[in-house]
Amino acid sequence: MVTQPQNDGPAFGGSISFSKVVELSWPVQPNIPQWPGDPNIEFEKVAEVEKDGYFLRRFAMGEHSGTHLSAQSSFQAGAPGHEAHSPQDLVRPAIVIDISAQAESNRDYALTMNDVLDWESDHGPIPLGCLVLLRTGWQAKWTNPTDYLGGSRTDQLHFPGFGLDAAQLLLDGRAVAGLAADTAGLEPGTDTGFSVSRLALDNRLIVIENLTNLDQLPPTGALLVIGLLRLDGGSGGPVSVTALVP
Repeated sequence: MVTQPQNDGPAFGGSISFSKVVELSWPVQPNIPQWPGDPNIEFEKVAEVEKDGYFLRRFAMGEHSGTHLSAQSSFQAGAPGHEAHSPQDLVRPAIVIDISAQAESNRDYALTMNDVLDWESDHGPIPLGCLVLLRTGWQAKWTNPTDYLGGSRTDQLHFPGFGLDAAQLLLDGRAVAGLAADTAGLEPGTDTGFSVSRLALDNRLIVIENLTNLDQLPPTGALLVIGLLRLDGGSGGPVSVTALVP
């Protein structure tokens, strides 16, 4: 297992200057796309202003619903949950690799090593300790869960993602701090072994799924702030991800 340096401290320093703030998380509500078999998202009203003098709801949802961060314990018994990520880990520079054109013609498209090298040819070396955000254009399908997932069973899913070779390059060759996507998984939906997710989590990378608004970010230069709902002992949980754009 490769031990990455990303948890030693923040990957930035000095002052922060930005011209725009972009929300990258979806609102949590019933009927959003969910992995087959995940529990429903439920809201229950427990107090009303007219009756109780205040308004309050109870909500229930799976730890991997909506925009969420996955923990090592997702695939490893006894592995740490969210406690593995310090506050410093959750403020990171980000790059965006756009494969929306490829995904439009092939919904099972997997990011390749050549895609990564082409990005660097256009934008320079991938910064050490950054988050790599994969833009596939899948946010346009969010309101149609079947189209977003590509099927209703785990062996029927079709959406684009990171290829394993490309993920290995980003991990070993570029020392990135994490991988994230605007789809329901890091790897294409046809990868039922979760190869990229396992690789990333085995190496303590940040893993975020179901992002949105990646089309509003530049290829490089944004700073991400990840607001993590720390569910003690869990396998993951909802996040509010904010991008500060120069």
